[in-house]
Amino acid sequence: MPKLKRDDVEPRATDFVESLDRGLRLLQAFGARPSPMTLSEIAGAAGLPRATARRILLTLQHGGYVSGDGKLFALTPHVLTFASSYLRSNQTVSVLQPVLDDISAEAQEISSLAVLDSDEVVFIARASPTRIFTGGVDIGYRLPAFCTAVGRAMLGRLDDAALKEKLAAIRREAMTPETLTDQKRLLAAIVADRDRGYSLVDREAEPHFRSIAVPVRRYDETIVAAINIGAHVDRISTGEMTRRFLPLLREGAASVKPRLL
Repeated sequence: MPKLKRDDVEPRATDFVESLDRGLRLLQAFGARPSPMTLSEIAGAAGLPRATARRILLTLQHGGYVSGDGKLFALTPHVLTFASSYLRSNQTVSVLQPVLDDISAEAQEISSLAVLDSDEVVFIARASPTRIFTGGVDIGYRLPAFCTAVGRAMLGRLDDAALKEKLAAIRREAMTPETLTDQKRLLAAIVADRDRGYSLVDREAEPHFRSIAVPVRRYDETIVAAINIGAHVDRISTGEMTRRFLPLLREGAASVKPRLL
């Protein structure tokens, strides 16, 4: 496949639309609490003047994205069109979903696809065998990248210097008693994972959960995502993960590389 030209165009100051930026910040502010919010609460959460927040809310209400009775405001299901548009237009999801389905059916475990978003991983596709139901992770679920198998698999795309700088800049708060937070040990772990081509994280992101992941590369070898299989520690050992699940994940990732741009 011919290499596509990817031009880096630096935005100019005049290209920034402040009103749009404020509107997006206000939409995100609704995640601060799981209940309707007052105008003052929304303005405070978004860091906006009350009058500005009011105008944005009324605009969003006109578009059907926000409901309100004049005192309390809440998001409507219409905001989910943004998420569905992303998923429908994302080539990685469309190419990997059938692969996840096959992996999950063969392993009889949940398989997921994740991408990096700043310092976090976001799960954007998943597959589950029909014979079982487990908690797993939902689409849109976020976790810190440094303590997850998918995150470490994707962080491996950085060279040593960039990876060291990245780990120094991110917050490395322990999620469980097993979470590795020391910068030097993390650097060594991710470099080792990069060399062996997979990452296995045991109870670092969640106390009773372990996961194995491999990077997903596009046609030019660039890592664009990661796929994993996760399971409760009482059911699956680390040895079984590498023996049974790693070949499935590697085969699945290799099969899609020519199709990812």
